[in-house]
Amino acid sequence: MADFTGGAIHALSTRPRSTTGKPEIDALIKQLVEEWGGGKSGDLIQEMIITALKMGHDNLSVADMKLFSRSLKELRYAAKMFAPYAQKKKVVVFGSARIQPHEPSFIAAEEFARKMQEHGYMAITGGGDGIMGAAQRGAGRENSFGLNIRLPFEQRANETIHGDHKLVNFNYFFTRKLNFMKETHAVALFPGGFGTMDEGFEVLTLMQTGKARIIPLVLVDPPGGHYWETWFSFLKDHLLKQGLISENDFDFFKLTHDVDDAVAEIMKFYKNFHSYRWVGSRMVIRLQQKLSEDAIAHLNGTFADIVQSGSIVQSEALPEEQNEPDILSLPRIVLTPHRTNFGRLRKLIDAVNEA
Repeated sequence: MADFTGGAIHALSTRPRSTTGKPEIDALIKQLVEEWGGGKSGDLIQEMIITALKMGHDNLSVADMKLFSRSLKELRYAAKMFAPYAQKKKVVVFGSARIQPHEPSFIAAEEFARKMQEHGYMAITGGGDGIMGAAQRGAGRENSFGLNIRLPFEQRANETIHGDHKLVNFNYFFTRKLNFMKETHAVALFPGGFGTMDEGFEVLTLMQTGKARIIPLVLVDPPGGHYWETWFSFLKDHLLKQGLISENDFDFFKLTHDVDDAVAEIMKFYKNFHSYRWVGSRMVIRLQQKLSEDAIAHLNGTFADIVQSGSIVQSEALPEEQNEPDILSLPRIVLTPHRTNFGRLRKLIDAVNEA
């Protein structure tokens, strides 16, 4: 499984650290998990049971208990649905449900998803109409996931994904949003309303703060459109000028009016770069192919400003990476960067792909 946090989840211990405080109860829970069949995750299941029992002693409200219970059920169901497709790359497509089939944005979204499918990507959308329906029409039913949200007013899934087993209905936006980020390898934003803005800024915030792995983010205006150009001007003329964001934050995304450019941006990101994770203070970047000594020297010269100590070196898998056996054979570069400028780390990934 790709760790969407960039290694923070893989670094967590699988040994249970919780206890009920009563050894006899702990033993009963362990026995229950073993008899039920917890598999490789038995210790973590044991810890979740203990957490649930502690909530029973915390005198929480019924509303809180319903929230926690339903959230876990939604996360479990979605994870079970995505599991058979773990080895397939995916792209999330966001955009307005109000865009009509004759509009340029709808046509562009359909073309984008079709071309990404031709490159082996599956499409994830919110499952509704408009841009979402366009993307799933382009990707095709067999290559589509719909993460629908239950709303006070009637909302039906689009005709492509309606009735498919890869359609998941969520009660909560936060569980739905977690699955968008957890399962995808790229994000494409088309014109949209509050929801599209919300999802776009969340992706940017998570990458900017290092809470989620860096992935390609493309903002697609149809030919002649100015939606994302207007948004970009707001960021540049207000947020940047007031010092609320930095110049390097603009490296997290690419604005384009051309579907082929959007597709190329995503494909370029994974040209040699595979993934990365943090091992303590070290960033380990896994590659498809080793870099030359000259390329390593160039990276050290160009990105000396983000290296906190030591230098960028080529390496084999570190001992801490043994819990990811499928990719142990990949070559790596390792560095200890300042964890304050993730936009520059995005530029480092670009440089690795260009080396």
